[in-house]
Amino acid sequence: MAGGAARLVLLAGAAALASGSQGDREPVYRDCVLRCEERNCSGGALRHFRSRQPIYMILAGWTCHDDCKYECMWVTVDMYLQYGHRVPQFHGKWPFSRFLFFQEPASALASFFNGLASLMMLCRYRTSVPASSPMYHTCVAFAWMRQLRHSKAK
Repeated sequence: MAGGAARLVLLAGAAALASGSQGDREPVYRDCVLRCEERNCSGGALRHFRSRQPIYMILAGWTCHDDCKYECMWVTVDMYLQYGHRVPQFHGKWPFSRFLFFQEPASALASFFNGLASLMMLCRYRTSVPASSPMYHTCVAFAWMRQLRHSKAK
């Protein structure tokens, strides 16, 4: 019975942690995102948003919803700073200014080099390990799936 109670406490703690970052839970942020989406992300307003959106943002997959979250993040950060509070995290990340379509350019650059290193190691593996090896195809498939998963995460 005590083990069940301990599991329940751990599960409740994990659910509380999974509920998002402080900035995500902030009512000012949530209301701002809701109002921004109502104002900008439907009908003629959405067409206007898309017509003024730079091509590199379109190619990177930034949506009106993403733009609302980004703009409202800074509204919330300004409010926190105005009242002397520490800057909160949003969606598990610290707020960074956007450069082109990168919100975290250093992280994107590090991910690019990580992907490049993984690709080089995959090429090295394919040239040094015979294709007839028992786990060869499994390792190659795993490496490609890892690359695809990491490229979509950014």
